[in-house]
Amino acid sequence: MYRPRHFHEEDADKLHALIAENPFGVLITVVDERPFASHIPFIYERQNSILLGHVARANPQWQHFSNGQPVMAIFQGPHAYVSPTWYVDPGVPTWNYAVVHIYGAAKAIEDRSKIQEIIERLTERQEHRSETPWVPRYDERLLNAIVGIEIVVSEVQGKFKLGQNRSAVDRASVISKLTASGSEANAALAKLMSGK
Repeated sequence: MYRPRHFHEEDADKLHALIAENPFGVLITVVDERPFASHIPFIYERQNSILLGHVARANPQWQHFSNGQPVMAIFQGPHAYVSPTWYVDPGVPTWNYAVVHIYGAAKAIEDRSKIQEIIERLTERQEHRSETPWVPRYDERLLNAIVGIEIVVSEVQGKFKLGQNRSAVDRASVISKLTASGSEANAALAKLMSGK
């Protein structure tokens, strides 16, 4: 990914937090010189440098792993348009955002107990806020229709383009405009820009 130095994000805690808050990623493989993408939720085991997920068995992407080609997962954090009218100093329209790219080697998991564990962990992570959380009950046919994914992470790249190339006054103005917009997504970006 193109990352000018002032937009590099190397803080592992910040990168992990972005993935934890935005676990729905894009898994990309290349087959016959053509990119292929699936949009799926992931679990990032930072301590083990592993990403876990699953796809439908009918999705051919899991078969791409057998050729040893590297894979990429993309996680998009808060993002928003920034108008040049928000700057005190002259500017141009832009987009502020935070993103993490993960590179690694993937393997398919066909062991049903491991697939079930991945599903339960993904479900628990989303259901824990619910007053009446759903408890997984599995029909064996459903587990047979899923293939687990394990990606051994070789590299993590972060890019947080948050106006670091602008003056403190311009950054404060953008944060103010994003906060005042009433959009939760814009407020999340403003929070990230302000370092909170």
